[in-house]
Amino acid sequence: MRRIHQCLTGMVMALMVMSGPGAAQMAMTTEIPDGITTPDNIETQLGDLNFFDGVPDADTAGKIYDLYDFTNAYVAYLDGLKIASMDAMRRGLLSQGPANTTVLQFAEFMDSRTLFLTANTTSVYQTLWLQLGDEPMVMETPPNVLGLINDAWFKYVTDFGNLGPDEGQGGTFLILPPGFEGEVSEDGYTAVVRPSTFGSWVLWRGFADADGSTDVAIQQTQEMLKLYPLSQADAPPEMNFVDVSGVEFNTIHAMDARMFEEINTVIQAEPLMGEEPELLGRLAAVGIRKGEPFEPDERMSEILEKAASAGAVTVKTLISKPRDDLAYWYPGESYWQNAFPGGAYTWVIDGITRQDFRSAFHFYATGISPAMALKVVGKGSQYAFTYRDANGDALDGGRTYKMTVPANPPAEKFWSFTLYDNQTRSMLQTDARYPAIGSNTPGVVQNEDGSTDIYFGPEAPEGWESNWLQTVPGKGWNTIMRLYGPLEPWFDGSWRPGEIEPVE
Repeated sequence: MRRIHQCLTGMVMALMVMSGPGAAQMAMTTEIPDGITTPDNIETQLGDLNFFDGVPDADTAGKIYDLYDFTNAYVAYLDGLKIASMDAMRRGLLSQGPANTTVLQFAEFMDSRTLFLTANTTSVYQTLWLQLGDEPMVMETPPNVLGLINDAWFKYVTDFGNLGPDEGQGGTFLILPPGFEGEVSEDGYTAVVRPSTFGSWVLWRGFADADGSTDVAIQQTQEMLKLYPLSQADAPPEMNFVDVSGVEFNTIHAMDARMFEEINTVIQAEPLMGEEPELLGRLAAVGIRKGEPFEPDERMSEILEKAASAGAVTVKTLISKPRDDLAYWYPGESYWQNAFPGGAYTWVIDGITRQDFRSAFHFYATGISPAMALKVVGKGSQYAFTYRDANGDALDGGRTYKMTVPANPPAEKFWSFTLYDNQTRSMLQTDARYPAIGSNTPGVVQNEDGSTDIYFGPEAPEGWESNWLQTVPGKGWNTIMRLYGPLEPWFDGSWRPGEIEPVE
């Protein structure tokens, strides 16, 4: 009995120590390990939070839910930016004509008038918006292009052209809508694909002739590109080819809280099966749910605005100053960055989804294809980009810079540099229609050792006018180096571009 009494006494004393003044003393208790309980009064970045033994008072609950909703909105912004980007592409293309039958062609190359994420001035851009219905569609494609289809979630569907299953010969693709269960023969098609959404972006880039003419690329598309419902295979509808060279139209999403409206448009229009449930859950938590109106109240609207502001500055930091060595072609030695770190077009590296790389890419660029990320010697293209000079400082449009392209650049076809506006991520608008220069630019002077010096600045250095790209005082800029037909010295690192050096 004495032993039992001693045990009970010890338990009661422990309870008194744990419970504090005013707590009821119970006979049955267990010593709680440190770290399990939290205080009733906590000072955090939200201010003072007050609980009664784990249950918040009304003011504290409000602060917690503000934080919870902000967190969901912030993450939804970063992960959902790709959805808004594709919706902006859809709206931009449809501003020039209806889906399926309208083909936009840049017969004189794309220039800085069009707001289009990090396009180049050397490929012959051609594009359309594919809108599926209840039945399959057939697409007949031209030869000698780099083509791709991305769905409305901005996910890869297929390549066509030089890196596609038609191997650059032109092909016939059967495209099945989401949920299609009908019987259809798959014989005779180059490939059968099934996007996870009804809407998809189709892009293909042709090539200019040796004399710079785009005529062949444009004509081949006009003669061979067809898109029609399977039921109309015997009498396909006429395609409308629209030259949009120099036309002002926008394909870029909003960066403020209006981005959530753009995302909601896609959520309402598309089946949810193609998107990650976790992202859909984040969106639902802030009021974006399929089949329901998106009508944030005053409180949620304020939270969405703050989350968008935080998201905007986050993606700008992620793209311009990544902290992971994997984002750089030559870590610790150079500021040239890789758009697809780890060679992963899905941004899944070692079993881990890298949301930082994915969000940065979709803020900066468009078009997802394995061909952009994988090593394919002599075909396609490879990219290196930078926002910073050799000192790690932001590129300033009011300063003059010099960089050297070393001899024997590993590009079977040609290399080029294009300048971009940091805000729009579209071509930098200067006095030049095409803010780009490359090995195929007429008049570019090569050094005796085979290297080429390129100058960037508001005014051309005397004697270097043909090797100069204009920048704008008061504006930042960034640039992409493209290698067309990349060769082994690029992939093994034995050749690398010079840094962009300030000229004092």
